[in-house]
Amino acid sequence: MHTELCDRLGIEFPIFAFTHCRDVVVEVSKAGGFGVLGVVGFTNEEIEMELKWIDEHIGDKPYGIDVVIPGKYEGMGELDPEKLEAQLKAMVPQQHRDFVEKLLSDHGVPELPAGQERNELLGWTEATATPQVDIALGHEKCRLIANALGTPPKDVIDHIHESGRLVAALCGRLKQARRHKEAGVDIIIAQGGEGGGHTGDIGSVVLWPQIAEAVAPTPMLAAGGVGTGRQMAAALAMGAAGVWTGSLWLTVEEAAAEPPQRQSYLDATSEDTIRSRSWTGKPCRMLKNEWTEAWGREDTPDPLGMPLQGMVTANAIARVHRYGKDAQPVAFNPVGQVVGQINEVQSTREVVMAMVDDYLEAVERLNTLLPG
Repeated sequence: MHTELCDRLGIEFPIFAFTHCRDVVVEVSKAGGFGVLGVVGFTNEEIEMELKWIDEHIGDKPYGIDVVIPGKYEGMGELDPEKLEAQLKAMVPQQHRDFVEKLLSDHGVPELPAGQERNELLGWTEATATPQVDIALGHEKCRLIANALGTPPKDVIDHIHESGRLVAALCGRLKQARRHKEAGVDIIIAQGGEGGGHTGDIGSVVLWPQIAEAVAPTPMLAAGGVGTGRQMAAALAMGAAGVWTGSLWLTVEEAAAEPPQRQSYLDATSEDTIRSRSWTGKPCRMLKNEWTEAWGREDTPDPLGMPLQGMVTANAIARVHRYGKDAQPVAFNPVGQVVGQINEVQSTREVVMAMVDDYLEAVERLNTLLPG
């Protein structure tokens, strides 16, 4: 189970865990894996606070962050955050804001208290994500910067490399993986369509070996549909240097999910997810609910492109998170098809060690099939 990436990053297991919860980052890294904090939607002040907390609790273990700088988005090229936000706000049709407000109101989701509205553009663009990278580079134990959408800009890659860190980037197509390699990305994360969050439509078993072969010797992490050690063994058999996981950590004891949201994941089957543009503007796998159905009807507005749709829904995300149970019919619950395998609450360490044990059992079983 020990791969070259383990040596490069100083970790025991090539299990990478994407999460928005700082506690999970710490527990995964302390268990021998590599925790990655997703920072989109965080203010710069919140990121600094979260990373400082991680530094204080993670010991001598490394971790990373995940930002979102899409390869293509509205307003691309404008690097002044204030000018960009003003430009983008002017592009949002009022009917989209009205539709969101009616949808939340019809489901009884209260408005946020005065003064607690969220900034609508926290990440999602080079102008707003670059400061997030700069903050992370000020924390020595943060050893990896991953980009969730598209190839990071050259100056961002160079800046990260100059600091001695590694760059990772996700992709769902072969041409995207090749673009990552040509740009100097150190770790390429191939995410099959089963994955949660932003994902393409090519299945993991087809995608992983194609990308592993195309980008070699650049290491490839397998993402999308990895929830057990058996699935991890399959990924490594197809050329992966490790696995990138996300859905697994949504229901662990340390996760920040509210009880109703956690229960929605525990109750879901693999058939209960859908790829929808309704929250961010790009195809994103999540649990189906009345929100996704409403945006999918022919008589309702079409989702806008990124980051405009995210600006429309920014405060909706904050409202459904704050009001938990009452908001679940219209909640944003990103998760992969592996959700059908997640049926109980465990500690983060238990999940990591269960993956390791299951991986070893899978390898031992395969060894028994060898002749002689």
